Amino acid sequence: MTCCTVNAEGVLAMSTTSFSAEEIGLASHALGGGLRQLDLSVPDVHCGACISTIERALLALPYVRKARVNLSARRVSCVYAEEVDNKAVDPTGITAAVSATGYRVHLFAPLAPESDKTRNQLLLAVGVAGFAAANIMLLSVSVWSGADAATRDMFHWISAMIAAPALVYSGRFFFRSAWNALKRGRTNMDVPISLAVTLSYVVSLWETMHHGEHAWFDATVSLLFFLLIGRTLDHIMREKARAAINGLARLAPRGALVVAVDGSRRYVAVEEIAIGDEIAVAAGDRIPVDGIVASGASDLDLSIVTGESSPVAVKPGAQIHSGAMNLTGSLTVRATKLARNSLLAEIIGLMEAAEGGRARYRRIADRAAALYSPAVHLLALVSFLGWGIIGGDWKQAMLVGVAVLIITCPCALGLAVPVVQVVAAGELFRRGVMVKDGSALERLAEVDTVAFDKTGTLTLGRPRLVRTETDNARTIAIAAGLAQHSRHPLSLSLARQADVAERFEHAVEIAGGGLETAREDVVYRLGNASFACGEAEIATSDSPLSEVVLSANGVALARFFFDDTLRAGAGEAVADLEAAGFQTLIFSGDRRSVVERTARSLGVDRALGALNPKQKVEACEALREKGRRVLMVGDGINDAPALAAAHVSMAPSSASDIGRQAADLVFFNERLNAVPDAIRIARRSAALIRQNFALAIGYNILAVPIAIAGLATPLIAAVAMSTSSIIVVTNALRLNAFGARSAPRPALQSPIREREVEVA
Repeated sequence: MTCCTVNAEGVLAMSTTSFSAEEIGLASHALGGGLRQLDLSVPDVHCGACISTIERALLALPYVRKARVNLSARRVSCVYAEEVDNKAVDPTGITAAVSATGYRVHLFAPLAPESDKTRNQLLLAVGVAGFAAANIMLLSVSVWSGADAATRDMFHWISAMIAAPALVYSGRFFFRSAWNALKRGRTNMDVPISLAVTLSYVVSLWETMHHGEHAWFDATVSLLFFLLIGRTLDHIMREKARAAINGLARLAPRGALVVAVDGSRRYVAVEEIAIGDEIAVAAGDRIPVDGIVASGASDLDLSIVTGESSPVAVKPGAQIHSGAMNLTGSLTVRATKLARNSLLAEIIGLMEAAEGGRARYRRIADRAAALYSPAVHLLALVSFLGWGIIGGDWKQAMLVGVAVLIITCPCALGLAVPVVQVVAAGELFRRGVMVKDGSALERLAEVDTVAFDKTGTLTLGRPRLVRTETDNARTIAIAAGLAQHSRHPLSLSLARQADVAERFEHAVEIAGGGLETAREDVVYRLGNASFACGEAEIATSDSPLSEVVLSANGVALARFFFDDTLRAGAGEAVADLEAAGFQTLIFSGDRRSVVERTARSLGVDRALGALNPKQKVEACEALREKGRRVLMVGDGINDAPALAAAHVSMAPSSASDIGRQAADLVFFNERLNAVPDAIRIARRSAALIRQNFALAIGYNILAVPIAIAGLATPLIAAVAMSTSSIIVVTNALRLNAFGARSAPRPALQSPIREREVEVA
């Protein structure tokens, strides 16, 4: 029997990795055409080598049609055939194949994410290794200063006792990974690291036991400390990348009240809602599935679809989407789609697909892993055998072998990217920009096209009164007095900007219409034209301005027109990007006339309006197919899939929670200048990363022959390794000097300068 637990990745996991065909059948779902999809959790994957190992193992199965590992989610999606040659397939081979590669595997089921235990364990391991390294180095100073033999031996033994538990505790991440790889007859980057750390400690302990003059406990623990920093940074960045999908999943209601034919109501899980079911949705609840309003009227927050902050009135016959918030009135909704096919599920699927594609990018170190590990092992073995056989001194041979392993440890290579990302993140933070994904800096440096959302990004989503069609002060005061009884953004703006407001004891807010009150046989209404005057809306669909009408007994007294407020620095930022040759666009769910007006006022090259989330993703993909690398700047829930699908993404701090989580970068200041500033720093970071790789490779070219020749003891090897790391870190710190010089901003240059791009 197996039991269920919630693991650190926030997934439902069985306590064993052996599953029956029935369990796998229940966990998978049909795709049609005789295919099924099974999602698995593999919590131990951490690099590109892990991805390729698992995917190759699954694709080797004759019934597996597709296998993809999502590194951020640590999730495997496997599509397999139910039958092969008219014989039913036993799907237990899928989990067995993953287990055979040495990775733990669990059935995947999304739940609310638990605390990240792996992150906390890594941070604690970094602290333990750093504390141990600092103390051992303090003891080593006395040894290097010429302490007598007794004092030297005592300090060596103390160092050994400090290093042993630190290596066991902090090094377990590398040791476990290396052991799992070796058990399956393969290697990875953790194998030479584990060998270097272990052999260095063993040789140091041997020297200590025989009263040797030198021991290298400090080098051993310091090496582990630096490598753990890189592993921890990588883990944290990947977990942040996953947060957006978890946030979207929280928007989905867990269940709903289904109304029976006799009027009774029963609560069912959202997965059990069938097409045609009528669902009662109270004010304050989210719409569980896509459907049509059967009865009732209300205002909905449709920001998940359009990105617009203003509520939208709905009445019977209106189509609505899952995830939308019901604000004012009660509704009865007739389901037209199942939960798994509704808009919210589609948005999550778009983000999963975009994230999965991005996760397939291999870091340079990951791509080199297949050659690096065996090359290091071969060099160390050849050095050991050569010195042992030719020189006859096996102790010296061991020291040379250990020196080769230490001097070739990928510490500088491992720090080449993360240290620049950390320095760049600090520089951007001082400028009011937070980097959520370290690899985003690399992608940001490559962009040549910038696409903006409108509401909340180029504008602030705060309507302002720009025109009034009345000169009667009392009429304006009546409108302002009515507006004080509503929280609608347009009402708030009208009440805030009016000089005088008449007092009304009460007013009724009509869902989808506006406000109504009566005084001395006069019925005042404030809202849209059809509500206020009982007439069809008066040609406002093509107007770039929002309109509110005040009426008395159905006769219009005044009309108020509102426009959105441009974000500070928007024009300057667009001009800066345009001057550098970047293509600028607007992707918005707002009306085309409004979007085009904003584009003209800012000088944006091209504007696309009335786009839903899927169309925004398609626009990004169309640009990518044309060779463009797009920076998407957006703020709403509806922008989240496009933010995930773009080459890189950015959002203001005022964005929705989902928008902020989906974005790679978030800027906190009100000004949009953060966009070109971030591009400048990202490009400088990319240059420094390339320099760091050159330094790390150059170091190995120079240091490896010295170690093989026996001219470097383990101590010298550790010093050389540490020096290479210090050089890499020092080079990265030059970014701070660049940041200090970049005010006023330096010239920004785009890779291409053509002015127009066609979007399908």
